[in-house]
Amino acid sequence: MSNTPRATLQQNTRLIDFPSLGDVRGQLCALESVSAYVPFDIKRVYYMWDVGADQVRGKHAHYTLKQVLICLGGACEVVVDDGRQRQTVRLDSPLKGLLIDGFIWREMQHFTPGATLMVLANAHYDEADYVRNYDQFLEESQR
Repeated sequence: MSNTPRATLQQNTRLIDFPSLGDVRGQLCALESVSAYVPFDIKRVYYMWDVGADQVRGKHAHYTLKQVLICLGGACEVVVDDGRQRQTVRLDSPLKGLLIDGFIWREMQHFTPGATLMVLANAHYDEADYVRNYDQFLEESQR
């Protein structure tokens, strides 16, 4: 897609703090579409677990998909890359989410034992929205 807007890490990624509604019975966090916490309609939810510490997931960018990544248990790192700058974000709390919006490369890595990473997305799966080749991503991100 040649009209991909140029994305930057500062504009297209941010950490979100979620509210804790816990009490003596335990912890609870409620997230709703189009709110201060999830700024889009949620169309798809998926999660990954039993990812080995030496495995890397993701390794792609999306043209238009918006996502919020939340590590529900354990911890992992998310590398985000706008084609000019790379940044590593550690997710280690179910009360923190990483919003990724725009043409940003992402890699999920260094999963701790027992880690579960959940992803909220604003659209259903569409293979045409993926860029899975890093060189192609770099070329398109410079436009």
